[in-house]
Amino acid sequence: MASGFFALLDDIAAIMDDVAVMSKIAAKKTAGILGDDLAVNAEKASGFISSRELPVLWAIAKGSFLNKVIILPIAFLLSAFLPVAVIIILVLGGLYLAYEGAEKIYEYFFPHENAKHEILMEPMTEEQILAFEKGKIKSAIVTDFILSVEIVIIALGTVIGKPISSQILVVSIIAIIATVGVYGIVALIVRMDEAGLKLIQLSSKEKSFTKTIGTVLVQALPKVIKSLSVIGTIALILVAGGIFVHNIDFLHHALPQLPAIATEFIIGLLIGGIVLGIVTLFKKIIGKVSSN
Repeated sequence: MASGFFALLDDIAAIMDDVAVMSKIAAKKTAGILGDDLAVNAEKASGFISSRELPVLWAIAKGSFLNKVIILPIAFLLSAFLPVAVIIILVLGGLYLAYEGAEKIYEYFFPHENAKHEILMEPMTEEQILAFEKGKIKSAIVTDFILSVEIVIIALGTVIGKPISSQILVVSIIAIIATVGVYGIVALIVRMDEAGLKLIQLSSKEKSFTKTIGTVLVQALPKVIKSLSVIGTIALILVAGGIFVHNIDFLHHALPQLPAIATEFIIGLLIGGIVLGIVTLFKKIIGKVSSN
């Protein structure tokens, strides 16, 4: 009986070793999109007053956990019984990401003048601030859902053919890392200025090391946030382009003379522009119909 117990322990240890190895491989495969996820979510979590940054980020993180809880069982079932549906879902998600990225670029070059004047002329009321928060949280959770689908599918692809228990363990580990890791780093980024102010306050000397570091952190935050806004927009287009290139055969062979990253960006931007044009036209038609 004792030998059977130790044999069971050996089997469990072997399974955990396999899971650790497969998790390492899956983490490497998803590292790129995790970086995109970080850039996108850091940009989405910025732009709030200091006291609201962490509550808003916590709301987005809870939404991200819920996304994973929804996605994981569906991904396992679809992968087993209807694999073509996974590709369809990925492509639809890619269309949304490409649209969002193209819309951000369009708004940068052609800002909405009326909205800009309203923001400059009138301070936001508490209700408007809460509505703004809800809108950004909802947008962030929707974007996170699409990125989470991509992360889960890529991780699942590394363990296809393995026992279902190993698939569940590996993909679940990657999903947890994606959520805790990404939002933990985002929290550190958005609180850089607070940490910098604390270091400045703790310093009693005019030119101390802690005060210098604190000043650097305070001054760096706006530049980091601005950079993340740009990186996040590029990441949206790259992720979308990657989805199209890897899941649509004729796009996979498009622009063979260019590096893969350039091909993905161009395709993502082109398709995003097309979707943006269709959505804008549709909105104008709906607006004219409703006004009449």
